[in-house]
Amino acid sequence: MDSGDRIRVERNDVRYEGVCLPSTDGETVVLKLDGGYNVGIDRTGAAIELLESSVYDIDGDNGGDDGSAIETDPSLPTISLLSTGGTIASTVDYRTGAVTAQFDAEDVLRAVPDLAGRANYRGRVVANILSENMTPSVWRDLATAVYEEIEAGADGVVVMHGTDTMQYTASVLAFMLDTPVPIVFTGSQRSADRPSSDNVMNAVCAVEAAKSDCAEVLVCMHATENDTTCALHRGTRVRKNHTSRRDAFETVGSKPLGTIDYESESVTFRREYTHRGESDLAITPELNTDVELLKITPGMDRALLESCAEKDGLVIEGTGLGHVRTEFIEYIDELTDTGTAVVMTSSCLEGRVCDRVYDTGRDLLDAGVIEGEDMLPGTAMVKLMWALENSDDVASTMQTSLAGERTDRSVPWT
Repeated sequence: MDSGDRIRVERNDVRYEGVCLPSTDGETVVLKLDGGYNVGIDRTGAAIELLESSVYDIDGDNGGDDGSAIETDPSLPTISLLSTGGTIASTVDYRTGAVTAQFDAEDVLRAVPDLAGRANYRGRVVANILSENMTPSVWRDLATAVYEEIEAGADGVVVMHGTDTMQYTASVLAFMLDTPVPIVFTGSQRSADRPSSDNVMNAVCAVEAAKSDCAEVLVCMHATENDTTCALHRGTRVRKNHTSRRDAFETVGSKPLGTIDYESESVTFRREYTHRGESDLAITPELNTDVELLKITPGMDRALLESCAEKDGLVIEGTGLGHVRTEFIEYIDELTDTGTAVVMTSSCLEGRVCDRVYDTGRDLLDAGVIEGEDMLPGTAMVKLMWALENSDDVASTMQTSLAGERTDRSVPWT
């Protein structure tokens, strides 16, 4: 019995039927039922019957070389699956009940048999970490891996990533890479072992997005709490807005760039995008990591601002239109005079920075602050890391939209 096999399990006069999923121990059978729910069944005293063998052999036990031995179809596109860890590539340790990131890219294919027959796959593990442990060093490794996969002929790339910091990684890759094919980030809010897991639908829709015409960095996640539609968010405009809902991700300032109907597998885009083959493949992976993101709060200690004195770059998440306490302005002026690039963004979820309305804003402009317009603070932070290393005119680069990270004006959206 292998992962991906369709089996019937009978134990204590109760019969279960579905697709066998990977298990972290030898004592439990993990089964995906036809209704989409997963169950774990103690093997002790269980009768297991094979109904249908898996349509692929990812374990390589068919006499081939070590590693993936997935059957290929020359008529299908090639999609590279890159794993960095996270919930979509995790399972439950049945001893402790804790979720651990321990699957590699090939294990994802074992866990999601629905991916079979949609594309030819190449699997590659870039990292195996929970996303709170993501670092700029891993960003560089990931950008290099994506570049190499596309250079080797991949028709699209799907990156399996933890959801908590996915928006940062998607943003920074949008600046690091010019891509002729789609680069699609996906993950899951709930692990494969949970009955309400979103990993299958997100992975399937991400592969469909990677086969599409949109050659940009995208984030593909549930559009609603139901298993009907996935949203495609531009990587530089997306934010995780809920801790646990399956539709936690939203495009800020607009509706998603596109959607994927899970049942029909149709991909629909609502705005202009970069088309497949429109850009030549290029990579600029170097970052200046001496950048800080500082949120302004009432009564905050000036020492927090002073701690940024030696930084090459500072992104401020200001209040409202992009303000700070009046007494901070003089020190910000000193920072810019000594060469620190200071970018102003807003803590508001909608709208844009405008430092020309009130005296505080005009004083900030006089102090050398760069307006971040409607860039998300996290996006502004990773863009500043990239600009400091790759641009001769940081202020101009920060005020130019390179990957859809900022708009020329804010308008009501429908």
